[in-house]
Amino acid sequence: MAQIHPTALVDPKAELAADVSVGPYAVIGPDVCIGEGSSIGAHCVIEGRTTIGRNNRIFQFCSLGAAPQDKKYAGEPTQLVIGDGNTIREFCTFNTGTVQDAGVTRIGDDNWIMAYVHVAHDCVLGSHIILANAVQLAGHVHLGDWVFLGGLSGVHQFVRVGPHAMTGFQTRLSQDLPPFVTAAGNPAEAQGINQEGLRRRGYTPERIAVVKQMHRTLYRRGLTLAQAKDELAALQGTAADAQADVRLMLDFLANAERGIVR
Repeated sequence: MAQIHPTALVDPKAELAADVSVGPYAVIGPDVCIGEGSSIGAHCVIEGRTTIGRNNRIFQFCSLGAAPQDKKYAGEPTQLVIGDGNTIREFCTFNTGTVQDAGVTRIGDDNWIMAYVHVAHDCVLGSHIILANAVQLAGHVHLGDWVFLGGLSGVHQFVRVGPHAMTGFQTRLSQDLPPFVTAAGNPAEAQGINQEGLRRRGYTPERIAVVKQMHRTLYRRGLTLAQAKDELAALQGTAADAQADVRLMLDFLANAERGIVR
């Protein structure tokens, strides 16, 4: 039997794995599914069509799976899907998706999400992400793997942040932030590359050198974005172990409909 505090309200139709723990005064709705090893803190409200994977630790006072804050939403059966091994701290709010997008707000695995973070409808978060306190994501935002967003950062709707990118404290992102790039400011300005993060993830000096070269091409040579793309394409094949990094950057830029942070 799941370990459910006697003051918690868990709908009989909810699906909880045998070892899930539910804290005092939590409320869990009928269309919620929670996987093995997960814990739900006191006073959490988990509702809507919400699926939570294994070994997640959700701290007190979170609201997960509520209807999207979108005036077009008309009660359609949209979802919130959370992966495995996430830490979700106090007072976080994650909403379900809308039919104007894929209908799913999706969180990956092994993310560290600090207090007061808002993840709006139709956001897609990868894995190994860190969102510091009070990060606010508007609707349809996409974050790649290993992204770090500094405290009180805000991300405009439909903005994408590439893998390994990073922002400083109180950064405002209204355009796409390419992979590997660090940014800060209001509005955001590119500062450099996330070199220390790459080193910690096992990037070789040769791979990091190629990432630096991509950054110089985008930001230090006075090229237009179109010219920079041509220069980046020429880097393919110059370093075998960085081939995937160049491809990642080119694919990201090819879909930068809002432009990029410059």
